[in-house]
Amino acid sequence: EPMKIDSIMVGPIMTNCYLLCDKDAKVCALIDPGDDAARVEKLVEQSGCALRYILLTHGHFDHVGGVKEIAAETGCDVYLCADELTMPPQITAGPLYYTKTYDEGDTLHLAGLTISVIRTPGHTPGSVCLLIDDAMFCGDTLFAGSCGRTDFPGGSDAAMGASLRRLAGLSTDYRVYPGHGMDTTLAEEKRYNPYLR
Repeated sequence: EPMKIDSIMVGPIMTNCYLLCDKDAKVCALIDPGDDAARVEKLVEQSGCALRYILLTHGHFDHVGGVKEIAAETGCDVYLCADELTMPPQITAGPLYYTKTYDEGDTLHLAGLTISVIRTPGHTPGSVCLLIDDAMFCGDTLFAGSCGRTDFPGGSDAAMGASLRRLAGLSTDYRVYPGHGMDTTLAEEKRYNPYLR
């Protein structure tokens, strides 16, 4: 199994930053490097893998704070859903930095790993979940026992409801890696999470 997932918590709101490695090919991607760029760079260094991508689940400040610095150091591509660019700069900590956009149905390749993008708006207009094998990186759409807030600019209760119904309808029992808090499984959340039932 070439896929390895590491994580550290960064910044004042304890955002989960994930490092996804293809160990065979020695390449990796970062998901939501929200702060503490130096610590995140150290995590990449320790993995022995070359950073190819930064993948953003959404554009809130606590998920993007380390992006510019890490991208400048490594020259990696930074992916974001274009709808995030509609949010006010107060909640993205200034203009969002990205090099490419992705959207519903797009796939990226990290050596032997295929990363599929699904659109899950609600917390923000362009929130996405990233599916890799049996792992789901869901940003602030879904948490263990809860779901993301919809009361920020660009948030929508109706969109969140539709996104959660969509996740509840997925048949794979993904391991769910959220933007905050502990990881869980989709089966657990379907059973116990009031927002998914």
